[in-house]
Amino acid sequence: MKNPVLNKLVESGVVAVVRAQTKDEATKIALACIEGGLKAIELTFTVPNAHEVIRHLRDAIPEEKLILGAGTVLDKQTAQLAIESGATYIVSPGFDLETALYCNEVNVPYMPGCLTITEMLTALKAGVEVVKLFPGSAFGPSYVKAVKGPLPNINIMPTGGVSLDNVGEWIKNGVVAVGVGGELTAPAKHGDFDGVRANAKAFVDAVKKARG
Repeated sequence: MKNPVLNKLVESGVVAVVRAQTKDEATKIALACIEGGLKAIELTFTVPNAHEVIRHLRDAIPEEKLILGAGTVLDKQTAQLAIESGATYIVSPGFDLETALYCNEVNVPYMPGCLTITEMLTALKAGVEVVKLFPGSAFGPSYVKAVKGPLPNINIMPTGGVSLDNVGEWIKNGVVAVGVGGELTAPAKHGDFDGVRANAKAFVDAVKKARG
């Protein structure tokens, strides 16, 4: 892949999708993921004042320990705000051409959510290097294999529907990485950040094992 941030993401294998109520909670979740061996954090714009949380994470955690991105980015303005706050990649539940073109301009990877082959081809034409298969739960791991028949070189990262039980299957079907939200961060709802740390480690180990 051309973009070094994407190479780091692929190497990491797992992107933690972080939704939280406060800066403090988001920071604790991110640190627990990092301590569990998971560097890639996608802080979603469903978090109150998400750009401030991104800035806070960027300042609080050394750069070499964190691959920080923004999620649920629906338009160019939000992408701009996220990048100015310190996000190094942009993730969206759908494809937006204006956002894609802006991200190309500033050389920040854009990973839009796509479900059909037509949507994926549209994203690829706009310079997207990694497509987020969303929601992954709609079709499951076998869908990746089907897509890679006509599009063997496409880079797919599923989000939604990725669990410890099936992460190995996703990897074996040819995804470059996986995005994981609630399955990873759920213990944080009860203040159990050790649980998040343990989940992060389990996901990292499962991906390593599946990659052989």
